[in-house]
Amino acid sequence: MMSQVSTKSIPPDDRRLFPRLQAPLYARPARLKFGDKRQVLDASLGGVRIYSDEQYAEGTQLEVDLFLGDGSTLECRARVAWLRKLPKDGVAVYEVGLAFTDVTPETLERLKSVLVVEED
Repeated sequence: MMSQVSTKSIPPDDRRLFPRLQAPLYARPARLKFGDKRQVLDASLGGVRIYSDEQYAEGTQLEVDLFLGDGSTLECRARVAWLRKLPKDGVAVYEVGLAFTDVTPETLERLKSVLVVEED
């Protein structure tokens, strides 16, 4: 059975449901099987923050491939939670927050195995 996390009832300034973690992850839209991998800036069991040169509308549903440090891949569905335009000389055009949707327990367990708690 798949679970879905809803953030609709959480105040905008307190939407983080899971601790933010660092991980050796890379991502790309699943439809781009040979596209460039982008390093995941940070991750939690609720989603990831990435750089993108594509503009997505908030709420857009995406399929994303996550490349784990052990060489394996996870296919995840995610919703664009927010989009921030970066400066012209930035490493990409946008910074994007993706919230995982319909995540299986198996996928969550695999993510847990590669995520490490951020040091303060």
